[in-house]
Parts: sequence; structure tokens; C-alpha cells
Amino acid sequence: MTSEPTKNLETFPNPNPERDYVVSMDCPEFTCLCPMTGQPDFATFTIEYVPDKLCVELKSLKLYLWGYRSEGAFHEAVTNKILSDLVAACQPRWMEVKGIFNVRGGIATTVTATHGKKSEKKWS
Repeated sequence: MTSEPTKNLETFPNPNPERDYVVSMDCPEFTCLCPMTGQPDFATFTIEYVPDKLCVELKSLKLYLWGYRSEGAFHEAVTNKILSDLVAACQPRWMEVKGIFNVRGGIATTVTATHGKKSEKKWS
């Protein structure tokens, strides 16, 4: 596996596909560029999902997110693109991607995108 930014997401077989469980990942170092000004936008992404047959490999996720550092992207678009790419890669039972963007121009933005329906089970 490379150490350069990439748009490839790697997966591995779910070690417990018979069970519903939630995988939570906090990614506090996300950066992209404002498509209007070219200035950097900083965000924390929280990704939660219930895997089906595949799980997301973490180093590939890190390199995938790094791939946005030099790209212009609206907050809404990039959050939904990340969700779409993750769903395509691992086809989870349920997934939520939340982008919590730092204040810019006096406004903080949070964008939440979901895929599937979360089980009624209580997750801790």
C-alpha cells in the first residue's frame, strides 16, 4: 500500500458478519479548499457504520481523505461524495458520515449524510 494520497479505498472481510456492530472513526485532520476563495477548509469527519461483508481498512481511509487536501469542494458535496465512495467500497448495512467544518466567515457548518437504515438496537 502506498503512502501518497489516493482515491482508492481498501477493504477486508468482516470478521463477524453474523453480528450487527458499529464501527466509529474520528478523522480530525480533514482539509480541502474552498471552491470560491481557494482558502483551506478544516474539518473533523466522524464515520460510523454497521459492516456487512466488508470493513474499511483504516490506512486507505487516511490516504483517501488526504486526497482532498488540494481539491476545491463545497462542504455538502464533499461529505456526500465521501459517503458515496465508502458505500461503494464496503456496502455497509448502515453508514453515517458527518463533516464538522471549522468556522469560516463566522459560520461553522455540520453536514450529515446517511445510507441505509440504522437498527433499532441501542449502540454504546
